[in-house]
Amino acid sequence: MNPRRFVLISGMSGAGKTTALHALEDAGFYCVDNLPAGFLAEFAQFISEGDLPHYRQVAVGIDARNREADLIQLPDILDQLRSAALAVELVFIEASDEALLKRFSETRRRHPLSGTRVPLREAIAQERALLEPISSRADLRIDTTHTHIHRFRTQLIERITRRETNVLALQFCSFGYKNGVPPDADFVFDVRCLPNPHWDPELRHLTGRDDAVCQFLETSDYAREMVAYLTAFLEKWIPRFEADNRSYLTIAIGCTGGRHRSVYVAEKLATHFRALRHVVATHRDS
Repeated sequence: MNPRRFVLISGMSGAGKTTALHALEDAGFYCVDNLPAGFLAEFAQFISEGDLPHYRQVAVGIDARNREADLIQLPDILDQLRSAALAVELVFIEASDEALLKRFSETRRRHPLSGTRVPLREAIAQERALLEPISSRADLRIDTTHTHIHRFRTQLIERITRRETNVLALQFCSFGYKNGVPPDADFVFDVRCLPNPHWDPELRHLTGRDDAVCQFLETSDYAREMVAYLTAFLEKWIPRFEADNRSYLTIAIGCTGGRHRSVYVAEKLATHFRALRHVVATHRDS
């Protein structure tokens, strides 16, 4: 029998932790939000010993409203839980400071660490520092700076709920350098050296998933060689991450706008590896 899944969801306030828990709850997880970090071990023992079927998949939300000492010890607590018949995953959800400032301004919600003497920007900086012991040990980091809430829910369900326990999940993510490199990427590959369909007026409005763009790029030896070399590189090194018990691996493919070349290469790689592993392809800027 597969071990019970225990997913810890943490992250920056306003980045999407609550949305993530709602998505997992809709997918059949038993979810608890804002559990004091000091109770985590006892709660894990409780659900491990319980025989109710809804304890087979559990998600717990923990944020910066905890004692700093408890947050520092949290990675060690998770290591202990991993040796106690639980399949533990730590997911950290983040966003840029500017995105968080905009979201709090638009919703007019108060940041949990802000107050009359602590402005919002300083509260965000304090929170990021408090959560650093968690973010640095996360199995999966998700950046929602450029992600719409509905797309975020879809990606979360695809990456977490549809992944089999103890199976490495791959995400191939295309992006545009003009909007910045995804901070949650494990590998980043630059394909701006490939011929650019943007300069063809008939292709400009299309994406790397459209047949016309694919045909344009497949006439290029460079595009075919790029896909072949990246495939060989990943086939060589992905097993090493599996041997290290990694749960998630994000491979980001970038071009200038994130619409044509990066999308094409990401889709090609996703198609190749999908036959053997759990694979998700996402396109941040297309």
